[in-house]
Amino acid sequence: MSEFWLISAPGDKENLQALEKMNTVTSKSNLSYNTKFMIPDFKVGTLDSLVGLSDELGKLDIFAESLIKRMAQSVVEVMEDAKGKVQENLLANGGLKEKMKCLKTDLTSFVTHFEWDMAKYPAKQPLVSVADTLAKQLAQIEMDLKSRTAAYNTLKTNLENLEKKCTGNLFTRTLSDIVSKEDFVLDSEYLITLLVIVPKPSYAQWQKTYESLSDMVVPRSTKLIAEDNEGGLFTVTLFRKVIDDFKTKAKENKFIVREFYYDEKEIKREREEMTRLLSDKKQQYQTSCVALKKGSSTFPDHKVKVTPLGNPDRPAAGQNGRERESEGEGEGPLLRWLKVNFSEAFIAWIHIKALRVFVESVLRYGLPVNFQAVLLQPHKKSSTKRLREVLNSVFRHLDEVAAASILDASVEIPGLQLSNQDYFPYVYFHIDLGLLD
Repeated sequence: MSEFWLISAPGDKENLQALEKMNTVTSKSNLSYNTKFMIPDFKVGTLDSLVGLSDELGKLDIFAESLIKRMAQSVVEVMEDAKGKVQENLLANGGLKEKMKCLKTDLTSFVTHFEWDMAKYPAKQPLVSVADTLAKQLAQIEMDLKSRTAAYNTLKTNLENLEKKCTGNLFTRTLSDIVSKEDFVLDSEYLITLLVIVPKPSYAQWQKTYESLSDMVVPRSTKLIAEDNEGGLFTVTLFRKVIDDFKTKAKENKFIVREFYYDEKEIKREREEMTRLLSDKKQQYQTSCVALKKGSSTFPDHKVKVTPLGNPDRPAAGQNGRERESEGEGEGPLLRWLKVNFSEAFIAWIHIKALRVFVESVLRYGLPVNFQAVLLQPHKKSSTKRLREVLNSVFRHLDEVAAASILDASVEIPGLQLSNQDYFPYVYFHIDLGLLD
């Protein structure tokens, strides 16, 4: 399970024996895997300051968990074509031993082998200062996350909008990646080349009749330049003065003239825009994935197949600019940033949990500071109820009222603002590593 229970009990002889009893029972019953959770000795300050800090840490805990879940989801979104590898990118850097600080470790190992980072969060500082350092760090990460994901989403939307023009059927898709200059009669005062969409069953009829649909149609001027599953895109050259008459006659025969006039500058601009957006997304964000999977389209049944007639530079059938881009390896700055800062935010979150255990233990058990924190990892979901019963039984003596309230929800604990379901005779905090659930 990816769930952990972080608890603490007083460190006197009686309660250390209770912890041993808990370990024995949970081990024999195969309820949980238990490890000590080491927390340094902090400067306590006044009890009043601890009460206020307890509230602030509660809010910071919620914020940190929300932030790392958003970052995990951002990793999912960026790794579009490799979602099965998301979990292996959600790691924490170091934390096991000083000599292993540079190593990446999975989240479970980091939690079960947690060590307080004295360099980043000095324990000799007042607790309020430590909490403030954590809060500022997380706030900066959130600010950067918002700006980076906003830029990524804008680029992704622009790219998707442009790619939509490259999909669909011959009636709606862009023709910039299909036509070439050689397909048209250009710069003529009298002649013009039109593009006509002809249903596949009517190819023969088109070849027989297009010259007679109107006066002044150039003989043998038609050629098939592209087709999809429904029909083909043919060129035909005629005199400008008969355009309207030709369109009318063509429509009567179910031949549709596609409104398109060859503009080399516009076509070049559109191609360059697609190339630029693809380059930005792949090079600036993640080079191992592209916006759409290779070979896929929004309308797979209407993918245009190009017949390269007389133009060796024209792309092969069914290939578009997106597919012509080589799929690079590695990862771009956004994914790298997410991985690094997810690790930082996650590590900060677990430090916040440690701070909460310390503060709540002092408030609950009093001074001098003497408690033992333990991390429990339930073996399976079905065993959590039994595990809770064992803990409540072992530590019932710490707070008889709280223990009774667990059995009787109608009992109110004086001065406690939390619901009874959140309060136990021992200090308890929940850690859920199911960040993608």
